[in-house]
Amino acid sequence: MKVLLLILLLSGFFLLFREMGVLGHMAAALRKTREEMDAASRQRSLADRQKLLELQERHSAWYSLEQLLQYSGIKRRFPGLTAEWWVTWNAVGGATVFLVCATIGDIKAAVAVTGACSLAEWYILKKLRERNLRRTEENLTKLMDFLGNYSATSGDVVAILKQVGRYMEEPVKSVLDMCCHEASTTGDVSMALRLMAERIEHPKFKELVRNMEVSIRYCADFSILADNSRRSLREYLRVSGERKGMIREAVMNLTILLGMSFVVLLTVEKLTGVGMRQLLAETWPGRAGLVILFALFVWLRGSVGRAE
Repeated sequence: MKVLLLILLLSGFFLLFREMGVLGHMAAALRKTREEMDAASRQRSLADRQKLLELQERHSAWYSLEQLLQYSGIKRRFPGLTAEWWVTWNAVGGATVFLVCATIGDIKAAVAVTGACSLAEWYILKKLRERNLRRTEENLTKLMDFLGNYSATSGDVVAILKQVGRYMEEPVKSVLDMCCHEASTTGDVSMALRLMAERIEHPKFKELVRNMEVSIRYCADFSILADNSRRSLREYLRVSGERKGMIREAVMNLTILLGMSFVVLLTVEKLTGVGMRQLLAETWPGRAGLVILFALFVWLRGSVGRAE
């Protein structure tokens, strides 16, 4: 019944606005807003390009969001998507979910469902980003092996990247193709390489591209670059593996600590007759223990994320 009433109200407002000519003004305002958003996106892209040329490290929040979309692979699937449109569609989608849930249920349910959708979106982006990072790491050795067979100048590096890109997998394949296209259309190979480095999150890929940019200035042999990069990658993987091992050991120790704490709390409950829930929530030692455990969990989760 509530859904039927909502549909009837929306239909009534639509007919009323149509008679008053409001829809035409709304369409014009929407078109103007879209044009301004596209213009702002182009201006920001030019500004970020200039920042990259000047080797500036500080970027805007819009730039960070653009990087998140790039690292997760969303922009590869939807090339026309910008940070402004991403925020706009998220706002529209969140408002729609909230209104539908509030109409069917109540405000608390609407807030809970909207928050759950936001968390699900964040989790999906995080997993996509981790998957692309892992795939890049798997393709790095192959990329270095192919580059080791070439010597390059600024003129033929585009042809080399075109040949190498045929044997790569995503996300490396697409960024190599985009680099070749930009270098061919603009003629600025160094800038195309810098932009390619910004499209992949892996630190060793960025280091390899920076070294390639330096190498083509002096007509260097890519085999030397590939050998040095392979040694650096092996060292990086070794340190990363050790760090992950330490994190796994910390997780195991924390699990044992939680199990022992649970046994101690059960023992205290049996001796004092005070329930475990009451002991944790209504006493200062219990609250302090919960805070410490939460802080350990947050630190451990952050360490796992950095290790990955």
